Amino acid sequence: MIQSESVRPYVLRDGEGEALWFSGSLMTVKATGAETHGALTVVEFVNPPGFAPPLHRHLKEDELFYVVSGTAEFRCDGEAFSAGPGDFVLLPALLPHTFIVGAGEPLRVLQITTPPGFEQFAAEAGEPAKTRQIPEPGPIDPIALGHAAARHAIELLGPPPTH
Repeated sequence: MIQSESVRPYVLRDGEGEALWFSGSLMTVKATGAETHGALTVVEFVNPPGFAPPLHRHLKEDELFYVVSGTAEFRCDGEAFSAGPGDFVLLPALLPHTFIVGAGEPLRVLQITTPPGFEQFAAEAGEPAKTRQIPEPGPIDPIALGHAAARHAIELLGPPPTH
């Protein structure tokens, strides 16, 4: 394992970490490439009930989700997977994917992307969170999101699913 004086162990408590509003969801950064020797990014997402991101694919990153609470249907490369608390979902790079959060409660997940860099995309496309109260899902500006996505090797392929 690589040792570095600049990377030190730490604990972030519930609600700690850089918080951003990203595409209508609350995102809290837990670890970036700088803290993981360039290996991965870890963020916590709280997505409102009914939320769905646009159909997209990552050209470089595998995206992994560990569901803490809530439910969602993940769709990837023509397959659908229902996931709930304790479930793990892998969405490999290059495959088109999206998900739809269940109607009953917010979806709280740990999202891991490898290699890192998702945090930079989210910082460019999002805005600092001044509150942690989850809003109703709102419209996503596809043009602004598309420009940021293109700069971070993510392709938007279609609108969010509605059902």
